[in-house]
Amino acid sequence: MERTFRRLCALYGYREIRTPAFEQADLFVRTTGPTTDIVTKEMYVFQDRGGRQLALRPEGTPPVVRAYLQHGLFGKGGLWKFYYIGPIFRYERPQAGRYRQHTQLGVEAIGSPSPRLDVEVIDLNLALLSQSGLQDISLEINSIGCPECRPSHRVALLDYIRTVEDQLCADCLSRIEANPLRVLDCKQQSCRDALSAAPEMLSFLCEECGAHFEALQNGLSELGHPYQVQPRLVRGLDYYTRTVFEVSSPSLGAQKQLSGGGRYDRLVEDIGGPPTPAVGFGAGLERMALVSPASADEQAPRVFVAAAADGQRNAAFLTAAQLRKRGIAAETDYLDRNLANQLKQASKLGCSFALLIGEEEMASGLLTLRNMKTGDQSRLSFDGIVEEVLNPKS
Repeated sequence: MERTFRRLCALYGYREIRTPAFEQADLFVRTTGPTTDIVTKEMYVFQDRGGRQLALRPEGTPPVVRAYLQHGLFGKGGLWKFYYIGPIFRYERPQAGRYRQHTQLGVEAIGSPSPRLDVEVIDLNLALLSQSGLQDISLEINSIGCPECRPSHRVALLDYIRTVEDQLCADCLSRIEANPLRVLDCKQQSCRDALSAAPEMLSFLCEECGAHFEALQNGLSELGHPYQVQPRLVRGLDYYTRTVFEVSSPSLGAQKQLSGGGRYDRLVEDIGGPPTPAVGFGAGLERMALVSPASADEQAPRVFVAAAADGQRNAAFLTAAQLRKRGIAAETDYLDRNLANQLKQASKLGCSFALLIGEEEMASGLLTLRNMKTGDQSRLSFDGIVEEVLNPKS
């Protein structure tokens, strides 16, 4: 999956960025939001010897934006496209595909407000899941507006919330004044039922946000990506603006989210930089692995080089090394097994071919290549073996 992700990022023009495993804790408090679950329940915070409050990285976006600002990339202008792969730390109850340390893949595109960039980010996200073998996935999108149109929705939402306040959980009650939009993100069914008729942000979008969301939908349709508009989708982070999206798989059960992201046009400014639009996504590697079909063919060595007797073991070792130099994945025996057991090991590893080296092969220079699927054998030169393995006839 990581290889697939790196290859796709290269195709889309994203370059790798690596950020530290820990940052100043205030970076996440300020950007993610002081009332979010990440800050109030899930961050690992500690004090270093200098008395500074640090936090293990609970998400990938703020560190990338911090690095973008610290190294003055905003002063060079243009669009900056990054990808990252790294550990994320959250103190929460471990569950299917979610661990207190897990691996996140993500991209961040900083510097353009274009809805086409939103479409590109979602397209890359879907390509990653598809090319990792995931078929049963669904895309949900929404727009949560901007500072121009949110105030009127906030007033309407607060008016509605006060009519059902007695039905809400303690977490929702604590969020009402700080960020009422986050109440819509509650996963408790009683809260979701109470808020089922809450006013939707889509009805309050300003002209620019409405046009942006329409362009997003048109772009996804033009690329052939099915999607569902989910008006309740807000994501659990305070820095999002306009586009938010999630990709899910029912194979994961209740915790079905595989990846998600959106636009964060004010985050750079909130950290201390100039107004800078941006968009990105993050995906959990372990969750993807849970629902991805096994890819044994990709992981298995193509060739197992087997020695018929002790006198050919070094020749088998050298032949495996030469195959690797020609770009062919190869394995050989290091446990001094007999030929029959070596072939059993080749089958167990899922090798496509077994290359047999005995006295005859040593004398003639022609090696015996066995197709592990069909059982067919042929005597070939080393170059002939390379050609057959790379371009098998059957």
